[in-house]
Amino acid sequence: MKTEIGSYEAKTKLPELLRLVKSGRSFTITNRGEAVADLVPSAGARVRDRASAAEKLKSFMMTEPVRGVDIKELVEEGRA
Repeated sequence: MKTEIGSYEAKTKLPELLRLVKSGRSFTITNRGEAVADLVPSAGARVRDRASAAEKLKSFMMTEPVRGVDIKELVEEGRA
């Protein structure tokens, strides 16, 4: 969901808006009530976040392996 914000407010609060965008929020910047631009997270940042998350998961699985659980059974249960 994008939040609308006026161009003057966007200019004065840009550092705050960038922090919010970095955390996943999106904004539509308006000028006199007309949408003129969208401020959204970078596609490159999302790719890096996914790659980082996958690496963290792999690392966790190597250091803290799941034991005593039938993965195939869990998969089948999830399909029900």
